[in-house]
Amino acid sequence: MLRLEHVALRYGEGPEVLRNVNLTLQRGEFVFVTGPSGAGKTSLLRMLALLHMPAAGRLIVFNEDVAQLSRDRLAAIRRRIGMVFQDVRLLEHLSTFDNVALPLRINGGQGEQIGSVVAEMLGWLGLGDVVHARPSALSMGQRQLVSVARAVITRPNLLLADEPTSNMDGKLARRLMHLFTQLCKLGTTVLLSTHSEDLIERYPRPILHLAEGRLRGPTPAPSTLAAAD
Repeated sequence: MLRLEHVALRYGEGPEVLRNVNLTLQRGEFVFVTGPSGAGKTSLLRMLALLHMPAAGRLIVFNEDVAQLSRDRLAAIRRRIGMVFQDVRLLEHLSTFDNVALPLRINGGQGEQIGSVVAEMLGWLGLGDVVHARPSALSMGQRQLVSVARAVITRPNLLLADEPTSNMDGKLARRLMHLFTQLCKLGTTVLLSTHSEDLIERYPRPILHLAEGRLRGPTPAPSTLAAAD
């Protein structure tokens, strides 16, 4: 599913923000990424989403070396990746429904099929009463849920989530984690960055730790805790 071999990342001519990163993830794995602010967690996820290319090393996604791919092939690979940004990035002129439906429309989905799939997703996430609302009318937790719905509506092979529960109360966070867990059971690989020790304790999964651009792990999930699926 995903392999990094001695990967480094820098922005322009600046210093390396990630250095000598090695990682292998299989289909259906669910892994946390932890580390202090500024450690490189967001940079790692954005690189895995193919929004930035490595400055060194090899990044293999779905058995393809991204350095060898054409622009069209990169675009095709990106469509198999869902990304939940920490700053949400909803389109302010679109409703909740249209923000979530956008990836399906880009992929050529048809009207009735899109309507059914989006309505089911929004209802399951408890957003059925804000279907027609613009982002400015939503709470921060609701905006984050809409962002998640948009990222997963196409059932991506790889889901990258950057602090997805940071603006949510416990009830919304549990609903979100249940969704991620179910996606894993369907074969989606999930990489989730978080500062929340409570989240890690409640949902024990292998843990990657980033510090000063270097990656350690994954370490196994605590064996004394039962996963709250």
